Amino acid sequence: MHIRKGHAGDVPAVLAMFDSAVAWLVSQGRTGQWGSRPFTGDDKRTRQIAGWAEGDGMRIAEVAGRPAGCLVVGAPHDYVTPAAESELYVQCLVIDQAFAGHGVGRALLDHAYEQARELGVSLLRVDCYAGDDGRLVAYYESCGFTRTAPFTVGEWPGMLLQRRVT
Repeated sequence: MHIRKGHAGDVPAVLAMFDSAVAWLVSQGRTGQWGSRPFTGDDKRTRQIAGWAEGDGMRIAEVAGRPAGCLVVGAPHDYVTPAAESELYVQCLVIDQAFAGHGVGRALLDHAYEQARELGVSLLRVDCYAGDDGRLVAYYESCGFTRTAPFTVGEWPGMLLQRRVT
């Protein structure tokens, strides 16, 4: 696996990653996280991903030269209170479902942890969907994060998690 900086040319691949994730979630009857519509063709989603690509925080994991996952780090989302200490915030993590179970997400989160350490940041945080069966929260916990606070955005249930950087 190779992790590289993302760029504008990655926007279609990242949209496709979200499309595959949404299709998988829909097949599981779990539409609360990202809805049931593909991201491709949604102007708002395309602008959001293009904005990430223009910034410095997007990383793309490649497996055998194919984009397999995307991570974006930066400042916390506006619905999350910034930490009282230095932090790096995982704004997005998505995996192409063709690579599910291959450790892509864990590798990207470990990459973010190393990036935080190199920056001298003491905290890596992420928020995620906390509805349905709670599997996503459990996944982040399996990657070394601990729960810090539940929250809601409208009716969307979320969980804020953190990982200390040592």
